[in-house]
Amino acid sequence: MKFTFSWLKDHLETTADISTISDTLTNIGLEVDNIENKEEEFKNFTVAKIINATKHPNADRLKVCNVETAKGSVQVVCGAPNAKSGMIGIFAPSGTYIPGTKVNLKKSEIRGVESSGMLLSEKELGISDEHDGIIELKGEHKIGDPIAPLYGFDDPVIEINITPNRSDCLSVRGIARDLAAAGIG
Repeated sequence: MKFTFSWLKDHLETTADISTISDTLTNIGLEVDNIENKEEEFKNFTVAKIINATKHPNADRLKVCNVETAKGSVQVVCGAPNAKSGMIGIFAPSGTYIPGTKVNLKKSEIRGVESSGMLLSEKELGISDEHDGIIELKGEHKIGDPIAPLYGFDDPVIEINITPNRSDCLSVRGIARDLAAAGIG
C-alpha cells in the first residue's frame, strides 16, 4: 500500500519526522518496503529568470540566454524555441543529474559559446514526455526558490506491505490509528 506523508498527517496529528514514522511502522508490524523522497533528487532545481535571450552566433536553432539565479547571473545555451527574455523557468546548474535524460550536467562549450547550466523541459525533469520547449512558470515565483514544492516532490511516498492478518491497515485512517496507539502524536 502506498500513501503520502501529508495524507497520513490528514488523519494523524503529529510532529514526528518521516524516520520516526518509518521506525514506528516497522515496530508495530507493518513492514516499510520503500520511502520515495523526490525532494532530495530535485534539490538543485530552482526558479530562474531569463534576463535576455539572443540568437547564438554559430547556430540557427540555439539561443544564448543570460539567466538570473539565486547565485548570480549565468550564461546558458538553450535550444528551446520558447526561450525568451523575461521568462521564468527552471534552472539546473552544472554538476546536476538530469533525471529525464539520465545525464550529469557539466559546464561545456556549445558551438564556441560557454554554457553553465540548463533550462529544463518537463521531459528533462522526468515529469512527462513534453519536450517542445522549456517550462514556463506562471504566477509569482522568487528567483532561487526550490521547485520541489511546486510539483509536490516535497511529500514523501511511503510504501508498506500489508499481511493478510492486518486488514485494519488497508486504509490510511487505520494506519494512523495504529501509529497513534503506538504513541505517535
